[in-house]
Amino acid sequence: LCVTHTVSSCLSRPGTHPLCLCVSGKRKKMKYVLVTGGVVSGLGKGITASSIGVLLQSCGLRVTCIKIDPYLNYDAGTISPYEHGEVFVLEDGSEVDLDLGNYERFLGCTLTRDNNITLGKIQQQVMDRERKGDYLGTTVQIVPHVTDAIKEWVERVAMIPVDGKEGPPDVCIIELGGTIGDNESRPFTDALSQLSYSVGPENFCLIHVTLVPVLSVVGEQKTKPTQHSIRDLRGLGLSPDIIACRSTKVLEENVKEKLSRFCYVPVQNILSLHDVHNIWHIPLLLKDQNAHEPISKVLNLAGIAEEPSLEKWASMVEISDNLHVQVRIAVVGKYTDLSDAYLSVSKALMHASVAFGKKLVLDLVPSPDLEKTTMKENSSAYKAAWMLLKGADGVLIPGGYGNRGVEGKILAAKYARENNIPFLGICLGMQVAVIEFARSVLCLPDANSTEFKPETNHPCIVFMPEGSTTHMGGTMRLGSRRAYFHVKDSISARLYGNKEFVDERHRHRYEVNPDMAVCLEKAGLSFAAKDETGKRIEIVEVPSHPFFIGAQFHPEFKSRPGKVSPLFLGLIAAACGELDAVLTPVSIQQDNNQHVVLGNETRVDPINGFCNGTNKTSQKSVRHNNDLYLHQISKSSRRKLNGNPYFDSE
Repeated sequence: LCVTHTVSSCLSRPGTHPLCLCVSGKRKKMKYVLVTGGVVSGLGKGITASSIGVLLQSCGLRVTCIKIDPYLNYDAGTISPYEHGEVFVLEDGSEVDLDLGNYERFLGCTLTRDNNITLGKIQQQVMDRERKGDYLGTTVQIVPHVTDAIKEWVERVAMIPVDGKEGPPDVCIIELGGTIGDNESRPFTDALSQLSYSVGPENFCLIHVTLVPVLSVVGEQKTKPTQHSIRDLRGLGLSPDIIACRSTKVLEENVKEKLSRFCYVPVQNILSLHDVHNIWHIPLLLKDQNAHEPISKVLNLAGIAEEPSLEKWASMVEISDNLHVQVRIAVVGKYTDLSDAYLSVSKALMHASVAFGKKLVLDLVPSPDLEKTTMKENSSAYKAAWMLLKGADGVLIPGGYGNRGVEGKILAAKYARENNIPFLGICLGMQVAVIEFARSVLCLPDANSTEFKPETNHPCIVFMPEGSTTHMGGTMRLGSRRAYFHVKDSISARLYGNKEFVDERHRHRYEVNPDMAVCLEKAGLSFAAKDETGKRIEIVEVPSHPFFIGAQFHPEFKSRPGKVSPLFLGLIAAACGELDAVLTPVSIQQDNNQHVVLGNETRVDPINGFCNGTNKTSQKSVRHNNDLYLHQISKSSRRKLNGNPYFDSE
């Protein structure tokens, strides 16, 4: 059925909408934009695809995205961050390539597991069909069975809306991972070649992202790698409509003319994607070169695509570019050699800092270098790591797995807690904060996670009972889960606007040990939020600390340029000494029944980065009067507690 008009209006006035083939109620044809890459990997195809999506959205079109990863893994869940960067988690719990995170952040959409195609998924689907007898009597081959499965998947998912509106999108952007010519990509290039033929040239636009290197010896932009890449692309049955050239500087006009002459692409269809200091500039870069015009011409969008309007985006970029007051955040992890391993964390910090009007300085601190063993083996690395940590305005420990560098993370959490440095722990970061609290405050030096020390006598963190001990992929607690606030005047509750609950994305196998929860809470660790059962801990806080929060979920996965994660905004504000500006005030009116009334006034505008409320009430540290039942602790531990501010020695 036509998605633009009602059925009756379509039948009475067929063909009145440019994108609607509504004669006899037929549904409209999907418009496809395929983004491929050549010469080398890592050119920024994902950012290019996302930026094209932003540009098309600004033209009034509804956009969806599909990422094709040609590896045999079923999904990205079991791949090391050193291979492809971070594993991004979608709302439905699927573990996908980080480029889908770029799509969600740029386009403001919510994708599903079907928006990520891997060769492993296609192969499993084809083999399941073969076992069921769907191909009975035929020899199952790459062509046509695998290629047909790919085409069917693309055409089906392309019609699913991802923007919360009804009806299919107008344009589907497909990003083919890897580099043209890779052996593992061949089934997909064959399928996409067939798709371009079946939907027709007016419904298929191919944008090839390629590299134009500059040799330092001669200082000349070289076109030969791009020419060879285009030749390989055409040999696979795909011909580019637009060439997007990555280079260190703006593409010279004579280079464009040369590429046009040898690649048979009009000069106006050759785009310069030179290096910029902020990827938010890429949509504006495309708009300045009128990239929407060749796309609109190829896809026959005249009459439906409006002139692009990116004023709000440009305003956000201008604000970001003109920030001068710095805020320094130390991210303590073990994958610091590859910045993409913590991509969503760094982007969420950037969103929050821009919203708060501060220039982010991000220091990646290798957690193994903080450990005492490094001090003996490599004292310079040890000193450098601690210098970065001590020079930070705030500390963030992201998620992770494995015991390498864990002790360094525990030391970082200890430093932040004891020195009143704003701290945010995410997933494993929350767990190491709990371990450190148990060791230092409860005086349990053996406290640990069963992930790192299964035989520990004080397991603060334990394996979740519903987890699988035999299979790794897709067996964690994944996707959007609800967390209910149990401490209404906690900092985290106030950051979230005093809501009763929040929905955030998760990815973990271990949790805070419920059997130790009572002791931890009595020692001064507040469990601000729990799951629907009231047993599983979602957020921990140290109320006596200016800002010390741990979250079992991953708030970075839902952060957007115009919709900042509250916990990240809180960390940035606390690091600047201005936490009041982002806290929803709590006005306490106690009646005979001791009811607490919560207010909701002051917030920070996520785009303009200023308070839109008028309440400037100073924040006061909330110190819970938690008594410790000392009879639960050994005499030796009790002696160590004397003089500890978290305990009442009486």
